[in-house]
Amino acid sequence: MNVLVCVKRVPLTGGKIVLTEDEQAVATQHLGFTISPHEECGVEEAVRIVEAHGGESVVLTLGPPEAEEQLRDAMALGIDRAIHLARGSEEWDAQATAAAIVEAIEAERAAGVAFDVVFFGNESADAGGYQVGIRVAHALGLPVATGLKGVTIAGDRVRCEQEVAGGRDVFDLPLPAVVTVKEGLNFPRYPSVPGRMRAQRKPVATSSPARPEARLAKVRLLSPPGVKKQAEILGHGPEAAPRVVEVLQRIGVA
Repeated sequence: MNVLVCVKRVPLTGGKIVLTEDEQAVATQHLGFTISPHEECGVEEAVRIVEAHGGESVVLTLGPPEAEEQLRDAMALGIDRAIHLARGSEEWDAQATAAAIVEAIEAERAAGVAFDVVFFGNESADAGGYQVGIRVAHALGLPVATGLKGVTIAGDRVRCEQEVAGGRDVFDLPLPAVVTVKEGLNFPRYPSVPGRMRAQRKPVATSSPARPEARLAKVRLLSPPGVKKQAEILGHGPEAAPRVVEVLQRIGVA
């Protein structure tokens, strides 16, 4: 059972997000970095699958040279090896990112490694685009299930559980397949000191994919919402109606 898990280097969740002056990127000079919480669960699930079924687990990222830190973190948890698609500091859109990942998967296949399951986080913690996993599955002609809180391998099939109101939807996919998972799928383990030491000796294959011609354009990022003001009581009963109309007119919705 060969399992690939794709991760992304993102600013630490919970930190204060500040945009650059041109609103094109997140100002990261004072931020730490990690992989997205959904992807942490993907890493843990990949390790568990190989522990149960044998085979090899691989972690892949498209990111700047510093993203090797996140690959080493994943290998400290038990991932066998890593693939680093090195790029500059510029952000790649979902179409370009998916194309680079597909190229890497096809290169692995040409080298004799066919992945039975490809894990993605349901969305990254920074861009939240929900696109890359689905684009990769479409390009490879593989079945895909998204937003999963349960993944179980049974022979040549994978049982996928998706939370919905009042219960769970269950999808049964043939392998190979692509799955995107959400935080809560499992409880990721903490890396041990021996695990971190072993991770330093595990292989990281690095390549620099060519960026495809852009087909998507980013206009700007939206600033994080400010602190919400407390509710204002405008009055009670019919007497409050004129005040309500006045407020609606001031904010431009009436």
